[in-house]
Amino acid sequence: MHFTHIKLKNWRNFTSVDIPLGLRSYVIGANASGKSNLLDVFRFLRTLAQSEGGGLQKALKERGGLKKLRSLHARRDTEVHIEIGLSNYQDGENTTWIYALAFKSEGKGANRTIITKECVKRDGKTLLNRPNRDDERDSERKLQTHLEQINNNNEFRELAEHFSSTTYLHLVPQLLKHSDEIGSRIIENDPFGQGLMQRIAKTSQKTRYARLKRIENSLKLAVPQFSELRFEQDEITGLWHFEANFSHWRRSGAWQREEQFSDGTLRLIGLLWALQENNGLLLLEEPELSLNSEIVKHIPLMIDHVLRERKKRLSDRQVLISTHSENLLTEVDGADLLLIEPGIEGSTLRKPDENEMQEMKYLTPVEVLFPKTRPQTLDGIGL
Repeated sequence: MHFTHIKLKNWRNFTSVDIPLGLRSYVIGANASGKSNLLDVFRFLRTLAQSEGGGLQKALKERGGLKKLRSLHARRDTEVHIEIGLSNYQDGENTTWIYALAFKSEGKGANRTIITKECVKRDGKTLLNRPNRDDERDSERKLQTHLEQINNNNEFRELAEHFSSTTYLHLVPQLLKHSDEIGSRIIENDPFGQGLMQRIAKTSQKTRYARLKRIENSLKLAVPQFSELRFEQDEITGLWHFEANFSHWRRSGAWQREEQFSDGTLRLIGLLWALQENNGLLLLEEPELSLNSEIVKHIPLMIDHVLRERKKRLSDRQVLISTHSENLLTEVDGADLLLIEPGIEGSTLRKPDENEMQEMKYLTPVEVLFPKTRPQTLDGIGL
């Protein structure tokens, strides 16, 4: 299953979004234009769909409440609306889904955030349409979605499971290098990769070996003098560690542990492991950080290489990447790009138009699109 379309109203920087999504999408835009906020839609849905420790009110609380989430440009119409299209191709048949959710302030009493719409469609047939009579009789029901309730989502539980499988990764190498000193408390969903070692250690030996072998093969192409990757348990402390062999003048090379790895190497390992963990959406925020520009160029190819090797074909795992890097887009098809343009009435999100696609037959995506990511307020003042 993968996301095929997204519509937004009054979400963060965006007053309106209506755009298709592919298996690989690269989001570009100026600083503070809304790249992280776009990725956050899918993190919001992940929390929303969690039957334990999640739900609508938890997702809102994590973001500081409705006032912090709603677009500052929303004036008369203050409702926040999310609509997601999905496709599930299985056993020769394709099933299409639409999930829509809208909410706003109650406007009285405790001024709670209530659901104004929740709708689920499968192949065009409506499975859920709220609010219904029961919701009108009992307003407390409007505080929760049916998606988060096991008793009510039986007909569309696979949507909840897919939303919950979304992975967000913005790996911080220092958390791995100094995990002993930092401590064992890991943030829920581990967005910064602190629990990477534990997750790898819990994976069955056969699966772990296969995944690490794919990572090893990719690192040989990207990291100079890299020759071998191992994952070993310390006999004294019981802790697990990466060990890598780098070829040099010695016949047997030199082995190093993760605290000696470059930040870029650790980020690559985390990225390549995350690609193989499940079939849900993978959100990557600025994967180019700490990496040599020549290596950054190969990130899209490495992603496809690992996914192909995983199933001997291009996996249906979907990847949504935000980036500032011109190098990362060198080998990317222009059709996979999403451009955020900041404006006075909020940011807009779009794919390259026909003229831009035509230009990209002769110029690179960077040459055609990157100049358009500059904030309007900077034009004309020499910045």
